[in-house]
Amino acid sequence: MKKGGLKELVGATSTPLASIFGSGFLVIVPILAGAVGAYSVVAMAGVCALACVVGSVIRYNIINVEPVLAGHPSEVTLSLERTADFALVLAYIISVCLYLHILSSFVLGSLHLDSELNENLLTTGIVLVIAVIGLTKGLDDLGILEKWALYITFLIIILLIAGFANYDWNAWRSAAGFSLPKAQSHSPWEILTIIAGTLIVVQGFETTRYLGKEFDTATRVRASRWSQIISTIVYLVFIAVALPVVHTLKGHYDDNSLIALAGTASALLVVPLVIAAALSQFSAAVADTIAATGNMEEMTHDHIKARWGTITVAMGAIALTWSANTLEIVAIASRAFAFYYMLQCLVAFTVSKSTLQRAAMLAIAAVLAFITIFAVPAS
Repeated sequence: MKKGGLKELVGATSTPLASIFGSGFLVIVPILAGAVGAYSVVAMAGVCALACVVGSVIRYNIINVEPVLAGHPSEVTLSLERTADFALVLAYIISVCLYLHILSSFVLGSLHLDSELNENLLTTGIVLVIAVIGLTKGLDDLGILEKWALYITFLIIILLIAGFANYDWNAWRSAAGFSLPKAQSHSPWEILTIIAGTLIVVQGFETTRYLGKEFDTATRVRASRWSQIISTIVYLVFIAVALPVVHTLKGHYDDNSLIALAGTASALLVVPLVIAAALSQFSAAVADTIAATGNMEEMTHDHIKARWGTITVAMGAIALTWSANTLEIVAIASRAFAFYYMLQCLVAFTVSKSTLQRAAMLAIAAVLAFITIFAVPAS
């Protein structure tokens, strides 16, 4: 177990950051622009604020629940934790499908071959490749991609922010000025449920909960907190500078619309964006497959080995691939992780001795229950 210093903190923070930025920055701008238009930054701030509140519960559980689970937990606490573990496996399977759907969408979109059939076929093919590697050789050797994918993702985000900011500056200096996008026609209820369906884009801060064999408690808590601070700042800046470019889409928002936005800012950004999207989504899919199979192995007391668990993940991902499109899977993944977070709130509730804390945890759980039930895809 690694303790203490800056190097350990950076290492522990890279895992949640890689997960948070795994797919979010690729799809969030068109989703929010279609839902709330010029108020996208405000909506993103709300999503990030909710994530930070949920993150505080996860951090509470790292400090307070883990020692209870290691000792003699109550039957209620143990049952809720085991249910949460099962829910997390399902959420990971859904996220694997989401990551590879986005990969396919960006790669095919850059080649002007993006159709529902082609996307499903490519996604299925990549799932099968991961399954074969996992079954024959194991996926641990591919885990190194996560670190490089994070570096490349950060680089392309910085380049996109610079490109969008340059576009904004030139537009502002022009006679026409810059234009902000107008939202599509939605009722307040529809807007609320669409924004609820974007929770997946800030998912990842909970991964520090499962790094106990690698880092001490204090490092994991700090890593979770810093991952949320960094991702919140990056997301808000990214959306703010991208918004003045969105009007060029003329109201047509797709899951790979970021390609068109990048091309508008600078044609030089398109190829790096597609490469970063492909690498980051493949890496994130591998990481979540490893996490899901590891949880399966632990939950079944080694009755389902990690390599065979890969087949379970692949079957679930392929089934979902042919049942929903990318934006629908975004909402489904958000609902799955909201359900997991809700269970974590209830786990914290059973351990806390503070009436105020327990009331707050129930309130947060109620919000997450709303997302679990009502979140819908952007349309």
